[in-house]
Formats: sequence, structure tokens, C-alpha cells
Amino acid sequence: MSNLNHIALNNLPNHIAIIMDGNGRWAKKKGFLRAFGHENGTKSVRTTVEACAKLGVKNLTLYAFSTENWNRPKLEVETLMKLLVSSLRNELPTLQKNNIRLNSIGNLSLLPSSIQKELDDVISKTKNNTHMTLTLALSYGSREELLNVVKKISDKVKNNIISTDAIDESIINQHLYTHDLPDVDLLIRTSGEHRISNFLLWQIAYAEFYFTEVLWPDFTEENLYEAIISYQKRERRFGKTSEQIDTKSTK
Repeated sequence: MSNLNHIALNNLPNHIAIIMDGNGRWAKKKGFLRAFGHENGTKSVRTTVEACAKLGVKNLTLYAFSTENWNRPKLEVETLMKLLVSSLRNELPTLQKNNIRLNSIGNLSLLPSSIQKELDDVISKTKNNTHMTLTLALSYGSREELLNVVKKISDKVKNNIISTDAIDESIINQHLYTHDLPDVDLLIRTSGEHRISNFLLWQIAYAEFYFTEVLWPDFTEENLYEAIISYQKRERRFGKTSEQIDTKSTK
């Protein structure tokens, strides 16, 4: 029996974020170059995106390329960039069929012009889709994001656009790459690693974490369902006590 039958559709995470890890190790285990793992990882992306859309998850963010990934071997980076271009082009019909809007976050100016063009094209063509928002974190680093927020807000204070007294969480949220996205409810990391790796540090403040040994190219919709079931078994207190949550739910 599929894990799908055990998911409460009225208690889905509103925003799922995934650190897609293990492509290189998957390829190495099979005696292939890391690029082979990245190629096969795109299949898991498609499977996961379509599964989330089918369930009714409203927001999915994928950690596709970090600021630190620029330090990888040149050939691997070039392969990842080529894969990204082809994937964007090839997956447009899937996005349109599932009514999915594409979004991207990160220091996108560092991306090759060909990728920026392809990205802009798909974002433009899907901008009116409403069923789900798929966000690709590209050339993304959370510390860099937060540093940029500090600089932007400091400039506004300096120019008397806002006062220091007015700075609160909502002001910070407005200056993040993710200003139009809700906080993350469920963070999934594959491949057995238990790190956050500089991903959405502000946005995961109250997220539930789910770690799996499965390498990303082997990640299936059943693995996604397992993560969601684990999420649904947890009590989301947001700093309150269990009794407070129970009282609120019975009113």
C-alpha cells in the first residue's frame, strides 16, 4: 500500500524545502563520473515536483546550486549549468500542465547569461500559474542573503526612509529573496547528511527537519510521502506548550 493513503490532505506543509544531496556519491557507487549523478538527479526533481503538485503543496523550494558550489571543479560546474539550461527548457511543459509557477532566488547575476535568459523565459511563461510555486535556489547562500538584507536596511535608515525603531521581523522579511514566500514548514535533506549547509537560515526558524539516507537520484514520491507523514506526526507548537495548542484547537 502506498504511503499516499496515510497522508492527511488537510494537514499538508504549506512550504517544503529540499536539500538535494547525494548525486556525486550515487554516481561514484555505480562507477560513473559525478555528472552522471546530476543527470539522474533531474528525474527525481520532476518526480518530486509532480508529487507535490498532485498532493496540493503550495510551495516547494529546491536547493539547486549554492554559492559554495562555485568552488567545485570547473568541469562539474559547467555540467551543472548545461543541465540547468536543458532542464528549464524541457520541464516547461510539465510546469504548464501542472499549473506551476517558477520562481528563483539567489545571486542570479553570477549565473551565465544563457541560464539567466532561459530562467527569465520560463518564469515569464509560468507567471500566471496558480496551483503551486516552485522556487529554485541558484547561486544561493543564506549568509549572503542576510548580509544583503542588513546593507539594504542600513541604507534606508541612513537615508531616513525607515527608522531603527521600525525594524522588525516583517521589515527583514520584506528584504529577503523569499519576500513573497511563507516560512518553511518542512525541510528535507537526502543522503544521510545532517547539515543545513547555509540554506534558508532565517526562513527555517520553525521548520520541522527530516533527514533520509536515500541519495537524491533514488528519491521517489514514496520517500516524499514518508517525509510528509513524519511531519504530520509532530506537534507544531511555535514556542507554546502542548496544553496551549490543545486549548486553541478545541475552541
